Amino acid sequence: MQWLNEVVDKVTKRKPEGKILIESGASPSGTYHIGHLREVIICDALLLELKKRGRLARHIHFVDDLDALRKIPLNVPVGHEKYLGRPLCDIPAPDDSDQSYADYFFKDFISSAKTLGIEMEVVRSHKKYRQGFFVPAIEKGLENADKIRSILENVSGHRLGDDWSPIQVMEEGYLKKRRFLGIDINTKTITYEDLEGDTQTANYSNGDIKLDWRLDWPARWWLLAVDVEPAGRDHSTKGGSFDTGLAIDKNIFGIPGPLPVPYDFVNRAGEHKKMSASQGTGINAAEVMEVLQPELVRYFMLRYEPGKRLFFDSGRGVTSLSDEFSQLLQKQPRSPLLHFSKVGLKKPVISNIPFLLLAEAYQAALKDPSKTIENLKRSEYRGEAETNLQVIKDELKYVSKWLEKWAPEDIKFELAKQVSSTDFSKADKNYLGKLADKIAGAPAGADGEWFHKAIYDFKDSHGMNPQQLFGPLYRVLIGRESGPRAGWFLSILPRNWLIKRLRLEQ
Repeated sequence: MQWLNEVVDKVTKRKPEGKILIESGASPSGTYHIGHLREVIICDALLLELKKRGRLARHIHFVDDLDALRKIPLNVPVGHEKYLGRPLCDIPAPDDSDQSYADYFFKDFISSAKTLGIEMEVVRSHKKYRQGFFVPAIEKGLENADKIRSILENVSGHRLGDDWSPIQVMEEGYLKKRRFLGIDINTKTITYEDLEGDTQTANYSNGDIKLDWRLDWPARWWLLAVDVEPAGRDHSTKGGSFDTGLAIDKNIFGIPGPLPVPYDFVNRAGEHKKMSASQGTGINAAEVMEVLQPELVRYFMLRYEPGKRLFFDSGRGVTSLSDEFSQLLQKQPRSPLLHFSKVGLKKPVISNIPFLLLAEAYQAALKDPSKTIENLKRSEYRGEAETNLQVIKDELKYVSKWLEKWAPEDIKFELAKQVSSTDFSKADKNYLGKLADKIAGAPAGADGEWFHKAIYDFKDSHGMNPQQLFGPLYRVLIGRESGPRAGWFLSILPRNWLIKRLRLEQ
């Protein structure tokens, strides 16, 4: 993990002594998707590496819950349109519970972070503003409002419109962009121009004034003394919000600002647009944690440097991701990547059995975990099934969720409850009966390779083509024209049941 060492080298060089503060953050404006997990996992890796080197460090997650609701996500009732412009912390939850809109969406995300073993302290924006924490930044920022405007225009390369303001003002419970006129630090008030053009005053020590987000971010870095922070690609472009923030920190607050760690988006496989929870194109982070093992999620996020775009395939991609992780466990058990994928997690839940074979064995056992283990003990994975019994049982819980929520239809199957001889031709019945006879004489420990050869022997002895070999076989077992790898599949099925089914006796 060269990228991790390079970032930690830089931040420790910048701050040779003292505690290092890592910050992540997001707005709870809707359902958190898998892309949101990338930032906090990167932060956790930084925290772990710093502690590994003997440095004091902490990770805070700043929840921007004083942000105004700007649009209604697809999974929020239309009635919430009346709350557009209100702070997220002051809006009722979509489910009419006692919690706020912000809490409703954030609770699943913080639960996901805990499941991932992420150590972070949560800081709420609305509490900081309403407790007066931002007062020094508001005063310093607004006293230099003209200079900040110039910084934003010069660094971004874009002229700000006449309606730009360094503040948002709370009016009747809604945040409004209003023209800033002046500040009185003795009375802790600002003057501004309302919608009708009249001059009004507001107190800035109790949360009635919020800094514009381009000023809020560098103000937070200054007040919290943030040393390093990952930032998404949209914020990390040249002249973007991270660049303007660093310029404001340097020229207004007199600090260098945090070390940026730019990271790219997590897209759905085959798509080039970033995920959007509000538009329904995101993969719910809570659902990800329900379907995938925590170490697999961390591995997916950390196996490439942050600047590389990731593409998440919830279907067959999960099978290859799981197998890739399993192989790394076997071949490089001391890999740093494995260390940062597994650290903080209570127990392993990934075995050495290929994921797809587990899914097939589980379905062949009618989704009964105990019977699945029995099936596996009749396969070439008998040793794994005996030595890692509990790991496999735990892994099957994730396999079951994957089959339920994400698995492609062509992977799903179930044993046919019954078959009718009228559905098979005379040639089919003859072939299936002879295969049953051959299996009846098979060695007790016959594996997938034995069954595979038994099937293909009919190609030479009876001149049968693949369709004639496998079509009737899959139809008699699962009622479909295709299915899992035949030799292995037959090897895990109960022998007596298989023989009777091939003979169309049950």
